[in-house]
Amino acid sequence: MTKLKYVYEALKRASSFLLENGREEGAARILLQHELGLSYSGLIAAMRDEISEAQFNRFWANVEQHAKGVPVQHLTGSEEFYGRNFLVNPDVLIPRPETEELIEETLQLIERHLFKEELAIADIGTGSGIIAITMKCELPNAQVTATDISQPALETAALNAERLHAEIDFRLGDLTEPIKDQKWDVVLSNPPYIGHEEAPSLSDSVRYFEPHNALFADQEGLALYEKMAEQFPKLINKPGIIGFEIGYQQGPAVEKMLKSAFPDAVVYIKEDINKKDRMVFAIIE
Repeated sequence: MTKLKYVYEALKRASSFLLENGREEGAARILLQHELGLSYSGLIAAMRDEISEAQFNRFWANVEQHAKGVPVQHLTGSEEFYGRNFLVNPDVLIPRPETEELIEETLQLIERHLFKEELAIADIGTGSGIIAITMKCELPNAQVTATDISQPALETAALNAERLHAEIDFRLGDLTEPIKDQKWDVVLSNPPYIGHEEAPSLSDSVRYFEPHNALFADQEGLALYEKMAEQFPKLINKPGIIGFEIGYQQGPAVEKMLKSAFPDAVVYIKEDINKKDRMVFAIIE
């Protein structure tokens, strides 16, 4: 490989290489920022700076890994979510922007329907902890508990909570089992919701590098919603709020489950920014 001297040359070569390999060229910028320890504006300002051979070699090794399908976030070890930086690794799902919309809608519902300072909030299937930690950071007086069936995921979530100074009660166990002895004002979950039959349609970065126990569920992806809907009536305070993130084709089915569990509740489907069904909420009065 011809030796490069400047930052802009490294970026140009990596962008072209990723495009040739069917990847987004923007990943080259993120990986270069990571290698050089620069913000986006810092990278722009440094385009005419020299890049050392060692820096370029480390950067290029990551570029080649991403070309093979390794997610950028696994190479940098982090992802932004709701304005905060979270550690990620192969034990947890990579945070998606759609989940930020779940947080935003929940905060608005709390402001309109729940009128007490110290809310009891549960996040079921917390993964890297993004929902639980963000809720605690946004509502410092809340008591927030997060569960997951994966011990490695909980360890990652605990690291994130420590880094972001969020006091969270992490509990190991399946769905609502770890929280069944308490009543909750708000319960949120972004559970596995992809049907096993959909696996071939996923990108290789997701299919081969993200944890399957956080991706796939039985009954065309609906199994865990059904279980939680059956368990929730014994767990939710009145007034209370339930919020699910869903697959874009699952809205009517999940809405029906919550209406069956809470006949008097206001249950509705909310679209994401791309106009796809992405959340189902229940307001229990």
